[in-house]
Amino acid sequence: MHRHHITSAAVTAAALLVLTGCSSITSEPKPTDKVASPTAPAATTSADPDAARAAAGLPAEPKGPARQAFLDGLNAIDKDIVHGKDDKAISRGIDTCGLIKDHPKDPAKQIEQTNKRWTSPTHPDGHGQTMAAKILAVTHTAICPTY
Repeated sequence: MHRHHITSAAVTAAALLVLTGCSSITSEPKPTDKVASPTAPAATTSADPDAARAAAGLPAEPKGPARQAFLDGLNAIDKDIVHGKDDKAISRGIDTCGLIKDHPKDPAKQIEQTNKRWTSPTHPDGHGQTMAAKILAVTHTAICPTY
């Protein structure tokens, strides 16, 4: 029976330590905690996506004839590249320009990454190295020729 009282006292002491340690946890922020105001605008959003792209060193979204030339160039390679998703293709093209910018002297890496980036429902693993090289060339010419 003596052993039971010692064990019970040890368990009680351990529980008190745990509860005491948890007493500093509150659901209210401390004065030193930084809490974002629900009405404050996010610092990283931009009303002008082209300005945000320029700040990131990426080209602006192609418009009008330049946009159509890019999409026509991709569709001339294979209609499955765009697969009816024009805006998605434009976004991927801008991303590809970032790849060209980041790896200007590494065409093998550009092609490899282009193949990974340009997928479609019928080509979930990319269109292959040859097609990726063609996609890369169209993107470079139509969206970011100065890279």
